[in-house]
Amino acid sequence: MNILDKIILDKRREVVLKKSIIPVSQLEASVFFEKQTISLSHNLRNSTSGIIAEHKRRSPSKAEINYGFTVEEVVKGYETAGACGISVLTDGKYFGGSLDDLLLARASVNIPLLRKEFIVDEYQILEAKAHGADLILLIAAVLSREEIKSLSEFAHSLGLEVLLEVHNQEELEKSIMPSLDMIGVNNRNLKTFEVSLDFSKTLADQIPNEFVKISESGISSIEAITELKPYGYQGFLIGENFMKTDNAGQAAKEFIAQLK
Repeated sequence: MNILDKIILDKRREVVLKKSIIPVSQLEASVFFEKQTISLSHNLRNSTSGIIAEHKRRSPSKAEINYGFTVEEVVKGYETAGACGISVLTDGKYFGGSLDDLLLARASVNIPLLRKEFIVDEYQILEAKAHGADLILLIAAVLSREEIKSLSEFAHSLGLEVLLEVHNQEELEKSIMPSLDMIGVNNRNLKTFEVSLDFSKTLADQIPNEFVKISESGISSIEAITELKPYGYQGFLIGENFMKTDNAGQAAKEFIAQLK
């Protein structure tokens, strides 16, 4: 069993437990549930930088990245830096995140927030909406075409945008459908953790232009973005590169300034 299989197994157990504790009615009563969402796809189409900055404490491949910042410090820094949106990791066991992080981020900034999570159930989409997210991530590697369709349509019914993450041609071909807004290519193989920009380059031409193209993971330089833009990418998700510094917001500010 690889790390992705373990994460999904744990996630399904976690969702069952949460459903037994917090009813859907409680999520729907959240002050954020009726909040108008902010469009990340619109921001990316109209940006010169396309940066989606990520709040990330740790990961399975890098045990610890940074526990020294508060969520508020990081996300306010990202907003000031000019990020198009912010990705907030909410997985606890493998990434050190939580839904409280998303809630605190929503209370701190007014730009699009992505709930970065391993979503396998509609309940998690309700959680995302209740905690202030503007969009969700669906990972093609762990979902069937039918699941992608039902989950993305459910997200849209709540006013949330959908970023679909793929890693290879097979995942892309099974996933393309009208209920997606953005398609992200993960440059990190979730099973081996190998990282290469070639994943984004290879799949670029096969992603229809009606979807905003996003390149994720392994982007740590201006050169990487300059290399990817001719392939039609308008969004670039960066987390570790900012989080591993002493000041994530300042690191993002300096990086984005070089792109403008």
